[in-house]
Amino acid sequence: MGNQVIILIFEAMVVYFLVLWTHSLRYRFGLVCFYALIGGLTAIMSWVTDAGVIIQAAGITFMVGSTVFYTSLLLGIFVVYVFDGPKAARIAIFTVVGISIMVPLIAVVLHNQNSISGNTPLVAVPLPSLRINTASVVATLLDLIFLAIAWEYLGKPNLKIRLWLRVFLTLLGVMLLDVILFATCAFAGNPDYLSIIQGTLISRILISAFALPFLYGYLHWQSNKKGIQIENRPVLAILKQVAEIEIELADAQHEIERRIKAEKELGKVVQDLQKALSEVKTLQGILPICSHCKKIRDDKGYWKQIESYIRDHSEADFSHSICPECAKKFYPTIFTTEE
Repeated sequence: MGNQVIILIFEAMVVYFLVLWTHSLRYRFGLVCFYALIGGLTAIMSWVTDAGVIIQAAGITFMVGSTVFYTSLLLGIFVVYVFDGPKAARIAIFTVVGISIMVPLIAVVLHNQNSISGNTPLVAVPLPSLRINTASVVATLLDLIFLAIAWEYLGKPNLKIRLWLRVFLTLLGVMLLDVILFATCAFAGNPDYLSIIQGTLISRILISAFALPFLYGYLHWQSNKKGIQIENRPVLAILKQVAEIEIELADAQHEIERRIKAEKELGKVVQDLQKALSEVKTLQGILPICSHCKKIRDDKGYWKQIESYIRDHSEADFSHSICPECAKKFYPTIFTTEE
């Protein structure tokens, strides 16, 4: 029994590490390898669960399918949602759900084909239960959606929950929800229904505590060491329609703010131009000027001194002085003295 527990722990550690390590390679290879691994683990989980592989330890029953593979899928969906967003998480969720539906169907087809051929029963391929597999698919879909919702709700700034506690509460909440949903859909009406829930709840609490260091360590490593920020999203961001509406509303709000700011800036520019125009007077066109006395004729036909005309038609003013030629002509004595 002790060896089985050690092997179970070792298997879980290897698979958890493999999922997180594959996700960490997304910047080098993209998420294709991660999605492929998630799909393969889903298929293995379905086969192991249908085969009923379990381990008993200290009076607690651990199902290998949920302890190792289902928990690893939760970790995978968790990190891809946190770091890659709702769209990538939805692809991973649809991958898990799609393969969860496909694997038991393939098993049924293989058994029917073998029966028609008259061959011996396929012992290596367990025949799935329609009710249990349906319960598993429904519970898995709702679990993964709830995971994203719980993560965002617990991440509200006003709650001030530390990262490790936020991770643990999210994991534990998903595990407990899975027990209730799966057991109710699969075993409601069974005399052992309550005992199944009780025993499974204990194992899921232990599994959540065991998986916590792996998930928290990876989130801390990616956010602090790699400089990747953990984004706060709307609580229902995992749902496509709600997320798109939130994005559209945010974009519309930003566009409105941008236009209001642009209109204010334009209004200020217009005011500055109007003020400048009101202060500026310009001289333009041809000015009739006397060739002898240099008086200028205005629009009304009056001849004005050039200083008066310019003063009336501009903001310029005059300060009298004397040029060197006039100083020499009219003040020859002074000019000569200065020379």
